[in-house]
Amino acid sequence: MTELNVSSLGPTSYRDGLAIQEGLVQARANGRTGDWLLFPDHPPVLTVGRSPSPGNVIADPDTLRRMGIELFEVARGGDITWHGPGQLVGYLICDLTERGRDLHRFLRDIESGLIQTLAGWGIAAERSPGRTGVWTQNEKIASIGIAVRRWVSYHGFALNIAPDLRFFDLIHPCGLRGIHMTSVASRLGERAPSLDGAREAAAKAFAGALGYPGWTWVEATEAWRLARPVSPEQAASAA
Repeated sequence: MTELNVSSLGPTSYRDGLAIQEGLVQARANGRTGDWLLFPDHPPVLTVGRSPSPGNVIADPDTLRRMGIELFEVARGGDITWHGPGQLVGYLICDLTERGRDLHRFLRDIESGLIQTLAGWGIAAERSPGRTGVWTQNEKIASIGIAVRRWVSYHGFALNIAPDLRFFDLIHPCGLRGIHMTSVASRLGERAPSLDGAREAAAKAFAGALGYPGWTWVEATEAWRLARPVSPEQAASAA
């Protein structure tokens, strides 16, 4: 297994986040690139996965429009979640054929990467039996939802570093009623890492948890270049 490519995309609309994932999934499936961990910075957005339950959006459409929050239906697993400033979003473009096509193991490995990241800051986190994601002191601190195409994963995780947790009052996070969301900043206060520091820590933890020999930073321009569609002639010449 080659090193994990890691890229910080900077401010990225959710539509653009979907576009770069789609392109890299295609490139990975065709053997034109390796595995990726992408870190986009999304504006406030709600996303609904393949398994929604009725009534999980508490806010009415007019409220969401006034707040400038878009609602996207996406192909990942899970229910509804929020992405936005102060949150570390990570998209994993990984060939699961090299991992025995074991989706459940991959989810557990993602949880391990998050738990190791949080442990580096002195936060004890754990799994919750029967519920995907990561929890600390009975509060949810990270959500996970992935999709797979041609046995290449996309989408990934959202770890709350220092978001405005009031955004989660707009929904029943992940379709779970009565849960409380928390963040690294809620636990550590001024000792909480910056998003840049969180990206560095998460890249290291995920490379280890997912079994890569190492990881390397790649410029966002290179990630976008590889995500662009190629003609059949270009694909044939690269094969």
